[in-house]
Amino acid sequence: MSTEPAGNGDDRGADHVTETEVVVVGGGSTGTGIVRDLALRGVETTLVEQGNLTHGTTGRMHGLLHSGGRYAVADQASARECMEENRVLREIATHCVEETGGMFVKRPEDDESYFQEKLEGCRTCDIPAEVISGEEARRREPYLARDVEKAIVVPDAAVDPFRLCVSNAADAEEHGARVATHATVTDLLVEDGAVGGVVIEHGDGAGKRRDTPGNAGVGPGATEVIHADHVVNAAGAWSGQIADMAGLDVAVRPSKGVMTVMNVRQVDTVINRCRPKGDADIVVPHETACILGTTDEEVDDPAEYPEEQWEVDLMIETLSELVPALQDARTLRSFWGVRPLYEPPETGTDDPTDITRDYFLLDHDDRDGVGGLTTVVGGKLTTYRMMAESVTDHVCDLLGVDADCVTADRPLPGSEGAAGRDRVREYQEAFGLRSPVARRSTDRLGSRTEEVLSSVDPNPVVCECEGVTRAEVQDAIDGAGADPNAIRLRTRASMGNCQGCFCAHRIADELYEPFDAATTRGALSELYRERWKGQRHALWGQQLSQAALSHMLHATTMNRDHGPDGGGEPDTGIDFDAFDDGTGDPATSSGETSVATDGGRSGDQ
Repeated sequence: MSTEPAGNGDDRGADHVTETEVVVVGGGSTGTGIVRDLALRGVETTLVEQGNLTHGTTGRMHGLLHSGGRYAVADQASARECMEENRVLREIATHCVEETGGMFVKRPEDDESYFQEKLEGCRTCDIPAEVISGEEARRREPYLARDVEKAIVVPDAAVDPFRLCVSNAADAEEHGARVATHATVTDLLVEDGAVGGVVIEHGDGAGKRRDTPGNAGVGPGATEVIHADHVVNAAGAWSGQIADMAGLDVAVRPSKGVMTVMNVRQVDTVINRCRPKGDADIVVPHETACILGTTDEEVDDPAEYPEEQWEVDLMIETLSELVPALQDARTLRSFWGVRPLYEPPETGTDDPTDITRDYFLLDHDDRDGVGGLTTVVGGKLTTYRMMAESVTDHVCDLLGVDADCVTADRPLPGSEGAAGRDRVREYQEAFGLRSPVARRSTDRLGSRTEEVLSSVDPNPVVCECEGVTRAEVQDAIDGAGADPNAIRLRTRASMGNCQGCFCAHRIADELYEPFDAATTRGALSELYRERWKGQRHALWGQQLSQAALSHMLHATTMNRDHGPDGGGEPDTGIDFDAFDDGTGDPATSSGETSVATDGGRSGDQ
């Protein structure tokens, strides 16, 4: 990519000036899907993302690959799209998808007529659907409640959104695209009624990126002007803010939802409550855990909103009606995501659950008389590839590029050829791995298994909870640089039961040789702080004991509750007073106690 400006002279005194054909704003599933599609069609493209890939909605979802069953009554167009793309992703992203299957289960108090509507809707939308008895449902999932009467079986699945986005971005880079994470758009270049590029500021994380073409030498605090023939606004819940930089109104309605992560898989099938819209109605088995979801509540700002304890309690109490074992299970952590809901002006929907989950492509030249900018809003991860194809078709038409979309048939990196999981025993013997570790590594790496596992010798396990080896961590460092959370997202290291207690320092240690001691220490603090953040709303019972153990081990063995020189403020940035007086973390926006010092759940009487 050229470092020369495109010639319009609007360089804003930037430290760096570049040019490209298309800039894509947003590194979630839609943005990474678009940059891949454009790159495969030969269009020079730069993707910019304010955080890590999956920083926004994509990285904060429950991991459901929709069959379309959830929309089969109220939004049948979306249901059909989901089923179509469900089939596509099972073929092109095998290493990102676990074929769990799904059930819509009916309890005695649930409406029989709605159950029949759901069944008929699935069949109308060409979603395979089978009715089974409650007895058969419990045979398949023994922890289901004894009073579940029957269920509709559908082809839901679980998908790893992190792996999916990284694979899309990696393929885009291999075909000439530039991917710049930790790069925040601060303005759009608007001249003569058209958008001609973006102004970005590179954040602290830019210093941890790999020196890939286009990113080399661009460090933290640097400003950059990127001139482009077209800008695609795929910023999700932030799309309205990006459009506002050009004086345009895109009325995104951010809606938050909570997800709660349990320590084991109480079920191996996606369990949906078969009733009309409502909170706390799905359990998704994901890797070694189950994720409970979710709520649907509008917020003003996608970056600042309350995270409240009652939402977590609601997940466990309500979903225990479907899976009673959840009531006494250990909760690892909770996290919140914000959906980028959108509906055309003057639709006037009050309840966010009534807003369509369909996507919208907004051509601002046609809509607002401002050329050079396209916004894509709405949609869902399951249909990201379809959305990307639609946007890329549109941009290619504008640029006069005659090239067909191939993303529905071309496997993502890691899913080429025979599925790696069919060769687990071979890899186990070849690389000296225990069977569970070999299986987990093969599931994550897919067709890249041999390439990655043969790159490091010896290859010990770094994260026991998730079975992540040194080779995988080193491969993630090659792809993500010194950013510990990007390494985590690529490998799942530190995402298991111990939440980094026994592996955070090992992950950081892998950074020492390619970087330095200060970078390693900073990475450990950053990872430890991120792992703590999600546990604030799960500090009761066994998880409170685990969190206290983690703090004590890190404090006594690595002096983590003091400065790196043995005095001063803790270098974690965490306030641990919560363990001492039960007042909770001051960062809890609700102001409620998030710690139950007696071992019970927060708020128990």
